[in-house]
Amino acid sequence: MRLLLAIFLPFLVFFTIGRPIAGIICLILQITLIGWVPAAIWAVYALSQYKTDKKIERALGR
Repeated sequence: MRLLLAIFLPFLVFFTIGRPIAGIICLILQITLIGWVPAAIWAVYALSQYKTDKKIERALGR
């Protein structure tokens, strides 16, 4: 679900993973039509990093 959100509304993904400042910056980038593609790529990358961090935390038992 978050992956679809990252493609269509990239700024919203940052708010769901707890990075509101990055979400605001992404929203500013997303306002321009040319900036939509980099914003979506950035959101997908941030989402993958978030998932990796959660897996590491679970593995370490935190």
